[in-house]
Amino acid sequence: MDPSSSPPRPSDSARLFVALWPGPAVRDALVAQQALWHWPAGVRPVAPERLHLTLHFLGAVPDDRFEAVAAALALGPSAPIELRLDRGEVWPRGIAVLGPAAVPPALTALHARLAGALTGAGVTPESRPYRPHVTLARHADGAVPPAAAPAVVWQAEGHALVESCRAPQAGYRVLRRYPG
Repeated sequence: MDPSSSPPRPSDSARLFVALWPGPAVRDALVAQQALWHWPAGVRPVAPERLHLTLHFLGAVPDDRFEAVAAALALGPSAPIELRLDRGEVWPRGIAVLGPAAVPPALTALHARLAGALTGAGVTPESRPYRPHVTLARHADGAVPPAAAPAVVWQAEGHALVESCRAPQAGYRVLRRYPG
């Protein structure tokens, strides 16, 4: 059999991340915020169903580690998080983001608790400084955020374990939700 015609081998791992996942009202507010930007030609706006705020990117997690990682993320109650997404920026490599001008202490605490839980489950969290944001678009060099847009206020109610799916099912799939 020609190897190029054989079906792809099933994956033995999943690309995972932990995120705050918006409900419909916050998602609508983020989409409204996207519409206020001045976008250059060739921009790739993030689709509404993909908008989120990443807490930790885990990368490829072997299938046999999934349940341990998923269980570790069940932290129990945490302080309520009110995010005010009020700062639009274009980062290097043309990433247009919306983030908080001031990071709420409850978000910093949740990020740290999750890092400890992940470490305990054998997953090494990223070491770069955490910069909370929602990615609004890619290939956005030259984009201009609105001068005076209302903040997107998000009462975060827990976090989610999410899979970044490859083609042909490209997109994100929420695997588990954890209440706050």
